[in-house]
Order: sequence, then structure tokens, then C-alpha cells
Amino acid sequence: MRFTTLHEWLQWQETLHPSEIDLGLDRVRAVMQRMQLGKPDFTVISVAGTNGKGSCVAMLDTIYRSAGFKVGAYTSPHIHRYNERICINGEEISDTALCEAFERIDQCRDDISLTYFEFGTLAAIALFHEADIDVAILEVGLGGRLDAVNVLDADVALVTSIGLDHQDWLGDTRESVALEKAGITRSQRPTVCGDTDPPQTLINHLSKIESPLYLLNRDFQCQKEASTWHWRSEKRARHALPRPALRGEIQFNNAASVLMVLQLLEDRFPVSNANIREGLLKATAPGRFQVIPGDVTLIADVAHNEQAAQALATTLKQMPCTGKTHAVFGVLQNKDVLGIVNALREVVDDWHLADLNIDRAMPACEIQPVLQQAHIQVPISCYSSVKLAKDSAIANASEGDRVVVFGSFYVVSEIL
Repeated sequence: MRFTTLHEWLQWQETLHPSEIDLGLDRVRAVMQRMQLGKPDFTVISVAGTNGKGSCVAMLDTIYRSAGFKVGAYTSPHIHRYNERICINGEEISDTALCEAFERIDQCRDDISLTYFEFGTLAAIALFHEADIDVAILEVGLGGRLDAVNVLDADVALVTSIGLDHQDWLGDTRESVALEKAGITRSQRPTVCGDTDPPQTLINHLSKIESPLYLLNRDFQCQKEASTWHWRSEKRARHALPRPALRGEIQFNNAASVLMVLQLLEDRFPVSNANIREGLLKATAPGRFQVIPGDVTLIADVAHNEQAAQALATTLKQMPCTGKTHAVFGVLQNKDVLGIVNALREVVDDWHLADLNIDRAMPACEIQPVLQQAHIQVPISCYSSVKLAKDSAIANASEGDRVVVFGSFYVVSEIL
């Protein structure tokens, strides 16, 4: 074996390919063929979107497991441990299983160079084959059309919200982003879209390839009440459902989209209302408006684009707070910092800007001028780490205040 520990494998993978991101399916397909990973016996649900992918994967996973099916879930990035990315029946994959999968990939790839993400995707596919799962739920890493996850044909494609992010690769309009995300769809196979205003490019593409489209608020709806909600499609209804354990009003759109996927696959995987209730109440996704109680309430959210920041602002407004909201914010260089800041300007009382310990991060001293450009009138401070920024925010907080840590998975991972 080339390496004996997971840490060594991952360090090596980060240096193996000349580009951290290199979109395209040819390399992954070639290695899959050499690994003799043919058409899977399991059903594939692929999930793409700007925001909400992880939440949808979590809800699908818990509902199907509640119904007794064996589920493989593949997500990215991770918060604490790489093993979080690949789960089988709710259990993170072991270091040993990952190392063995990486060794098999390495032996089969020969001279084919793979990215860090492509290694992980191939490992997930191989491990799902070995585990004899019933259904695989795959979160797209970037875009859709050329993402490594798209090497598998989705039986059902789920597209969540569509906004601007990763413009360097996906384009700078919602129409171009939607077309890239539509790449996970397949001819004659259904697509569920949870965006309330999907770009016409998505609709046109699905019509062209004859993929049946199920749109939120057209083909399925959710009706919210004080403590419950109801879901309805043309064929059936589900009543008195619990509010999702995942916080935020946007989670109703995500949950409604998940239930549409369940309906489309109910002949293969029947689920009861009890299964759905249990799954909605048990689904967790670290860093999605995660509330950490304490003397000062701490909220962690991976919001890293304008659309996610708007959702975060909405949820903060709906969550009672008698005091101030202190923001701890760090971000990568390619993000729309001005859009993120403007989305949250009405709910944040002071900003604690943090450096991140990665090359692609925007230094706090460069974030500050963007806030000044946005005419932010509240106090702004800069720190050399997320920990220092968080500690300062908590030290300056009074009873009834809250601290919101957001801007990137890298930010959230340092405080969870």
C-alpha cells in the first residue's frame, strides 16, 4: 500500500493534480472502467444547487433509513473529519475502508491524474458497490454537468436553489448556473426543482432531453401552519408533518422537494408518514444554522454566498433576540463579499473579521474595505484567526446577545 494512514493519503492527493478544481468526467470514467465499477445495482439520487444540497441529502438519508432501507450518502466538504463525506446507513466510513479504497483507485488509475475530490468520489462509488446499498444520495460538489458525481446516471435529479456562486467556473448569471446544474439530469428520468423562480434555461434543457420536471409551487406545494405543515402533489397529500429539525424557513422548500423525490420513487422505496416524520425530526447537517447554547448563544452557519446570507438574515430575524447580534465572518477570495454583507447589514450590530488559515482565504484586512464600501456604520474589528474573532465577540457580548459565525465551511469548522 502506498500509504498506511488516511492523513498521508489525503496530503498526497492534495499535491497529485496540478489544479485543485479541474472539471470534467473523462478521467473519472476511465478509472471507473479500470476498477470494473459498472452500472450500479443501487438507485441514484443526485442533488445539485447553490444552497440546500446538504440539508436535502440529510433529510432523504434519515427518511429512507427510517423506512428500513440501506442508504449511502456522499457529501462535501466536511466539517471535522474527511470520513463525514461518506456514510453508509448513517455511519461514517472508517479510515481503514477509505485507505483500502484509495489504494484500489491508485493501482487502477496508472498515469491518470485525479483531483482530491475525484479520489473521494471514486472511493464513495466503490464503497457503495461493496456495501450493497439500496439507494445512493450524492451531493454535487461544484456545478453539476462536469462534476465527478455526474459520472453516475441519476434515477432522480434534485436541483435546490439556484444562485450566483463559483462564477469563475459556472458563469455570472443565474441562467448559466442553472444550465450547469441541469447537467445532472437524464433523459426520460424525472427532475425535481425546489427553486421558486427557476431560470428558463433549466426548463428549456429539461424539455429538450425529455426529463419530466416537477416544480415547487406548480407540481407540489407546502402549506405552513404554526407548528405543522402539509404537503401536496397532484397524486397525494401528506398532512400534519413536523417542522424540520433543520432550522430556517428555507428548509420547508427543501423538505417539500425531498417529499417529491420520495413520491417519484415510492414504487421502489415506499415510505410511511411515520417514516417521514421521524426523518424530518432526526435530520442533521452540521453548520446549517446550528445553535450552540451557552452564556452567550452561538450560531454557526456555512452561508458563503449572497443567497445563503439572505436566508441566514431571514432566520435571524425570525429568531427572538433581546440583545445585539455580533458577527464573526471569514470568507474565501472568490466570494461576493459585498452581496453577503448587504444581505446581513440590518441584523448585525458589529463585525469581527477573521483570517483563515488557507491560501484561498481573503485576509480580514481586505474584507474591511468592502464593509466600508457598503457604508457599514457599526464597529468593525480584524483578527488573525477565527478563534480570536469568536473569543472577542463573546467577550464583548452582554446578556441576551448572540454571536453568529459564518462565511465558509472553514470558518464553521474552527468553532464546532
